[in-house]
Parts: sequence; structure tokens; C-alpha cells
Amino acid sequence: MHLRKKLVLVGNGMAGLRMLEHLLKLAPEQYEITIFGAEPYPNYNRIMLSSVLAGGAGLDEIVLNDTDWYKEHNITLHMGHTVTRIDSVRQKVVSNQGVEAEYDELVLATGSNPFMLPLPGADKEGVIAFRNIQDCEMMIETSKAYKKAVVIGGGLLGLEAARGLLNLGMDVSVVHINPYLMERQLDETASRMLQKELESQGMKFLLSRQSEAIIGKKRVKSLLFAGGERIDADLVVMAVGIKPNVELAQTAGIKVNRGIVVNDYMETNIPGIYALGECAEHRGIAYGLVAPLYEQGAVLAKRLAGVQTEGYSGSVTSTKLKVSGVDVFSAGAFAEQEGTRVLKYQDEVDGVYKKLVIQDNKLVGAVLFGDTNDGAELFSVIKNGETIEGREKELLLGIPQEALASGSGNSRLEGLAADEIICGCNGVSKGTIVQAIQEQDCTSVGQIKACTKASASCGGCKPLVEGLLQIYAGEAAVPVKEGICGCTPLSRDEIVAEIKRMRLMTVKEVMNVLEWGTEEGCTKCRPALNYYLGMLWPDEYVDEKESRITNERFHANIQKDGTFSVVPRIYGGVTSPTELKKIAEVAEQFEVPLVKFTGGQRLDLLGIKKENLPKIWEALGMPSGHAYGKTLRTVKTCVGNTFCRFGTQDSIAMGIRLEKEFERLNTPSKVKLAVSGCPRNCAEATIKDFGVVAIDGGWELHIGGNGGVHVRATDLLCVVKTEDEVVEWAAAFLQYYRENANWNERTSTWVERVGLASIKKALESKEERLALQSRIQATLSKTTDPWKQIIREQELRKNFEPLTKVETNH
Repeated sequence: MHLRKKLVLVGNGMAGLRMLEHLLKLAPEQYEITIFGAEPYPNYNRIMLSSVLAGGAGLDEIVLNDTDWYKEHNITLHMGHTVTRIDSVRQKVVSNQGVEAEYDELVLATGSNPFMLPLPGADKEGVIAFRNIQDCEMMIETSKAYKKAVVIGGGLLGLEAARGLLNLGMDVSVVHINPYLMERQLDETASRMLQKELESQGMKFLLSRQSEAIIGKKRVKSLLFAGGERIDADLVVMAVGIKPNVELAQTAGIKVNRGIVVNDYMETNIPGIYALGECAEHRGIAYGLVAPLYEQGAVLAKRLAGVQTEGYSGSVTSTKLKVSGVDVFSAGAFAEQEGTRVLKYQDEVDGVYKKLVIQDNKLVGAVLFGDTNDGAELFSVIKNGETIEGREKELLLGIPQEALASGSGNSRLEGLAADEIICGCNGVSKGTIVQAIQEQDCTSVGQIKACTKASASCGGCKPLVEGLLQIYAGEAAVPVKEGICGCTPLSRDEIVAEIKRMRLMTVKEVMNVLEWGTEEGCTKCRPALNYYLGMLWPDEYVDEKESRITNERFHANIQKDGTFSVVPRIYGGVTSPTELKKIAEVAEQFEVPLVKFTGGQRLDLLGIKKENLPKIWEALGMPSGHAYGKTLRTVKTCVGNTFCRFGTQDSIAMGIRLEKEFERLNTPSKVKLAVSGCPRNCAEATIKDFGVVAIDGGWELHIGGNGGVHVRATDLLCVVKTEDEVVEWAAAFLQYYRENANWNERTSTWVERVGLASIKKALESKEERLALQSRIQATLSKTTDPWKQIIREQELRKNFEPLTKVETNH
């Protein structure tokens, strides 16, 4: 029997995992693999953190290799473990939690740490970096309580942090020591254009400022500059650069300079130990961009697999980015110097700027702003060192878009080398995409995305992927059409129509009949199909627990440390001494670390272990508040005319009635309601999915509000006179939303997409409203509270356990 060698990877990030993906293709059975990752998450796309911060993506959407991937490849993964010691003599590593792992080959991919300016006061509360998911979570939480944010650093990371904080509703100022932004990627002209665009989005800038101290007692209050000027700040984000994480290597006696010193095969000075990524230094250079790190990974994978390789000779770098919605590109030596010739094109109307730097008839540098379609070709010309004499105008002005659309521009893509990076976010080369088309029969952009991850992040490379598809798939290319995910080209409406037409009854059946591209689907389509089937066939469909997201499977919110948060339902925020005593007793019994009042007028029990969830729900004996699901979350109320001298209606009773009417209702995305007892609107009904505001003699009904990342005030749907009418219209609106919105689409987005007028028209007939109300009631009649399901499942397991033991003994 062939014994596999032991490979340990320290670092669960993008560089190390890309190397492993290569290695598993080259030598799938050669190694027994163990990975240590300091963060409590699987491998995720760090480039997409700005999207998480801005609310454009969730953690599940930026994960590159989910936990199932590790299991499929028999990889032992230790998440939340920091390796603290390398014993190179005994060939083993030890984590901070005491886990040891022996190795034959050890790869260090420890990445880098954010550089924190050594300012007086930098240790105060509210001073953080922007480097990982926890930083994002901290910014999101801070934005709920504070308003003034200052970002130190006008590079890419700083601007992305600032954009995200703007989206969170904060007042954001960017402080930069240089006179213009992104000086490493852009020249001054492009930088000024970028600044102008960002200022129009609401960002403020303090350029040529040197930070001197952070002022405040326990928490930051302001930032002081050299010269005495200061700016108020509730949050200070430092985004001033990164430094290779070399401490582990240093203590193990591995040669370190700025980074861990490696040769062309990514080997350190100690045999059997390698390094790659941001922690490595090759020929005096430590790279911080994705493409060089992936190139290093490909070389190391070949080395570990015993495949011949020429080694890594360094990278010529380019940067193609989308900064706060603006496309920028730069490559090579774009600064104007003696002996160079510079060509520029600028269109202030369309916001386009192009600059080429030429030396000895060769292109040595380029900057593009606003239109970066020619970036890949320009980078190829720079790398190849070819003469461009006579082609200068073509390269500067590019091929007109109509020519590209007709296909005559494809020769430019054909001329790109196979190793040319098309997708900078995920390091996907032209050769990889062509291989997916020719050898794996990918005939659509969605299939290429699922197969290679090209265009799966910012989407800026999608036109290039489409062009390659036209060239190499020919007539087999499926017209560009995005489905609900990369597993299918079908849209939500097409899928729902086919489920109705063919009476499809299970997730598996839908995937088989509609020819899903992947056998098991993905985290986007499985929950969507589960919802659509339940919405269409409430009497017959059996909910698939395995197709629900983690929080819904456990009926609790998973926290960053792996514990859970439980929120029992408290109707309208109205409770009783008996109910409060019960919650307090349960919290004491299970030693709950934190009990907190939520913004939805409920109590949240935080820090609960997964194995205690069934016992907690059983002890509480209260309905779930569904704080975790795509369902009705809360109905917020004020005291109304019960106590308030301004109240015109009984908002408490109305809120409780609505909450009891629609609790347990599954919806495309989370739904929040509110009832305010007068136009003073203390319950904030005008930023809820469905808001009710009491007026003299009636109720205003509002729809499509959102108080989250993308704040949106409601639209007035109508005015009614009675409480029964409020319930009727609420039921009709919610069911119409259930039947027509995309999965994961909030009412705020849906109302803007379909238009208020179309919703009013759909609900104007009382007959139609009653029909919608009847359908929503039929759905609700089939639901039971989740905590009862948990207890029932637990009892079933207990009943079957003795039987299992008896059978085993036989």
C-alpha cells in the first residue's frame, strides 16, 4: 500500500488554496493534507470584502472553497487555529489551541498584516484596520451607533473602506499623506477624475495631511494632524498598507528579510519548508496583488507534484480595479520620465482618460480611467516588449464598441498569450478559460464562471470572457444570459413557469428536468428552489431542511465564534413578568453569556452552544422570533393611544394582530413591519417593508422601506379606515411579493424594480386582494413553529437510539 506524504499548509487564504487546487489536479493521491487557518471561516475572496461592507455580498457569496470542498478532497481543516511553533527538526507544527500536525512538506502562506500607524492613541476603541471579515463586522456595528468615520489612506483599500462606510450611512472623510489619491496606480490626472467622482458620491478628502495623534479618552473622538488641525471621528480606519506576516518563520530560524526569503521554486533556506503569497519575498520583492501570488502557486504545485517547472522568475504587474463603481487600470512604468513619449486621450463628458507611456517605440506603461476594456491587450504589449511603431493611435483610442459587438475586435483577444490574466480578482488566465470552453464544454458565461471563477467577483472582466466564448465556442456559444446562479441559465420567472407547467415537486426533480449544470446545485439556487416550490405547492411540498441556509437549519443566528443567538418572539414588544422570569431562568440555567434588547423590541440570548439549542427552545416554550430567517422578523410598535397623548389609534393591538397573523411566513427575503400610533412615527414605519401609520379616522399603508445598508423610505400604497382592511391589504401585498419577487430580493429592491404603479394596479381589486389573502392563509395553515420541530426531531432521535444499539449488537 502506497503511503501518502504529509503536507501541512499554514494559512487558509487565496494564495495557498489556489496552489492546492493546482496540486490536487496534478497529484490527487500524493499527499495527506492538513490546513491551519487563523480565521474561523473557509477560504474566501479577500478582494470582495468591500462588497460585504457595502452590503452587495454576504459571506457565503465570497467563499471560494466551502467546507464541503475540503471534505470532498479529504483535507483536514483547522479553522480558527493560529500556528505558533514550527519544529523543523521533528517536522511538526503546533497551533495556539494545542493541535499538532507532522509534515513531510510544509507550506507557509501566512499572508500579511495591516500596517497600523504608531500614533499616540492608536489603541483606543474605534481604531481598526480593514483586512478581514471581523473588521467588516466591526464597521457595520459601529455605523449603527456612530456617524463620523475617518479613513487614513487614499489607496485602493482606503477608498473601498470609505465607499462601504458611506453605504452604511456614515459621514466619511479620507485622509491621505500625498497630494493625490492612489498615486501607486494612477497618475495625477486620473486621480483627480477619480476624486471628483467620489466627491459626487458623498466622500470628503483631506489630502497632504500627516496624522499625528488620535484624541479621546477610552474611545476615539478626533484625529489630530501635524500643524494643529483636527477632525471629529467616531471611527478611524487605518488602510495605509500591509507588511508580510513573518513572525512564525522568524522564530523557526527561517531566513527573513522584508518577507520570507524564497528561491525560484518557492523554497526557503530550510529543506522541506516553502513559502508563497504576500508573506514571501522573491528576488527582493514581496507582491501584494493576486496574479503574482497565483503564478507562485502554480510553480509550487508543480514542484510538490514532481512535475518539471522552470520556476518563478517574478511578475510584471498590472492593476485592473473597480474603485467604488469606477473602472481604473494601470500597468508598467506609467510616470513621465526623461526619454519617454506620452500620448493622452481625455473625455470629460463621458469620464474617460487614457495615457500611454512609450520608450524606444515600445509601450512601457499605461493608465486607463472609466474605460478599461483595452487593459488586457495593453498589458500584453508591455510584457512582450514588442514595437508599437505605427500602432500608437490604435492602442490609444482602441477599437470602437460597435466593432467589438460585431466580432471584428476578436482578433485582439486571439492574440493574447495563454497565460494572460483575464480575471484579476481570481487570477484566471486566458488559457484556463479556453480550456474550460474546449475541454469542459462550457458554452455560457455562467458555466465558465462556475468552472473557473472568472467574472465571479467584480464582474469587470465579463466582456473579455464573452469575447473568448465567441471565439472558441463558435456557434455552440449560448447567448449571454445570466440565470439565478452559475448552475443554470434560467431566470427566476422561467424556473417558476416550468415548475408550474410540469408540476415539479422536489429540488432534485427541478434540477434534473431543467438540466442543471451541477448535480447538487449551489448555496444560491438550492434555497431559492426550496422557496419557490414551497410557495407554489404549500399543500404538497415537503420543505427540504438541507436546502436551507445554516441559520434556518438551526433556527438560530450563528455568531462569529461558532455559538448561536436565540430570539423568542415577543409580540409587538409587549411582554409580562411571567414571560420575563422564564427568559431569565433559561438564561441562568444555560449560563447564557449575554442577554440583549434588540432593535425589534425583543430579547436576544447570545453565545449559546449548538448542542444546547433544542434544550433552550424546550425550556423557553415560546415561539421563535425568526431573527435568522427569510421570513417575518418583527412588527415594531409604539404605545399609540393606549398611553401616548399624541396617539390616534391603538398601534400596540394592531401590531400584535399583524405579527400573529403572519408569523412563520416564508418570504423571498427578510420582512419587517411596524405600526406607528400617529404621524410622529416613533416606530419608524416609513423605513419598513410594510409600514402602518395611524391618522385621524384611519391608517396609512406604506411599502418598500429599508433601514439597512441601502436606506430607502417607503412609498404610500393607500389609506384605509379599519383594522380589518389593514390586515387585508398587508396580506395581499405580502403574498403578491412572495409570488413575484426574486429569491433574496428585499421589498425595497423589488418595489423599485417593478414600480409602485404596477403593485397598486395588481392590488386595486378587492376580489384579487381577497384571493391573495386566501392563498397566504392557506400557506400559513401548513406551518408550525420551528422550536416544536426541533423538539420533535430530538424525540425521534431518542426513540431510535436504543433500536440502533440493539441492531448493532446483533
